[in-house]
Amino acid sequence: QVQLVESGGGSVEAGGSLRLSCEVSGYGSRCMAWFRQAPGKEREGVALIYGSGETGYAASVKGRFTISKDNAKNTLYLQMNDLKPEDAAMYYCATRSRSRPCDPWAPLLAARYDTWGPGTQVTVPS
Repeated sequence: QVQLVESGGGSVEAGGSLRLSCEVSGYGSRCMAWFRQAPGKEREGVALIYGSGETGYAASVKGRFTISKDNAKNTLYLQMNDLKPEDAAMYYCATRSRSRPCDPWAPLLAARYDTWGPGTQVTVPS
């Protein structure tokens, strides 16, 4: 059974950067993603990485965020640059159990993921 633990959140001024990490324990996660949820809002997909290494991003973060994975360290990353107040949220990493690939029709839909970390908070004061 895969377990995920996020770290790296914090408070950063607008325009600043943070790097989130997600430690992965357990066997083989082919599809991994970052989501975020702000108070009163639905959980939204931010970025994902396929088993091939191909990546995808939400329009709101494209060009500012970069998802990557270090297989040797079993760690998923999210480099966030030029942070804006609207990026403030709880950030979660997620994967699909039994090494299932990403859903090609809805790769950033939260309902397609069944394994989640507890989250790490990102605050960007306005």
